[in-house]
Amino acid sequence: MKRFLLYFLIFTSSVSVSQAQDVAVEGGKKEQKIKALYVAYVTQQLNLTETEAQKFWPIHAQFDAEVKSVGMELPELERQQATLNIKKKYQDRFSGILGNSRSNKFFGIDGEFRRKLIDEIRKRRQQNNLNQRPNRRKNF
Repeated sequence: MKRFLLYFLIFTSSVSVSQAQDVAVEGGKKEQKIKALYVAYVTQQLNLTETEAQKFWPIHAQFDAEVKSVGMELPELERQQATLNIKKKYQDRFSGILGNSRSNKFFGIDGEFRRKLIDEIRKRRQQNNLNQRPNRRKNF
């Protein structure tokens, strides 16, 4: 839990610093930071050994590429079904490395990280919107 808090604090401080920088900062750097946080979070939550990590992350990269290739133009249910089929396909591969229990846990951890990331982004956008509003005072 302490590691998670450390990673979360690093994430929030890095996002704050990046927001304070010039707008011309490339989006790729933010993606790299998020990916690094994701890898650290999943590695910590699954307690991956070095050997497991060396086997897991290349397969995860294939998994991630397939999930991202699911077309956004598909109707919602078809897109969800395609994603589910990909998860089923990779479950056996992940189980071979992690065992059934941690393989199942991975899919929950993956969703949890994404939800936390989305919540953090929404929170920061709301804060930015509040900070950017002009101070409107009525003069009487």
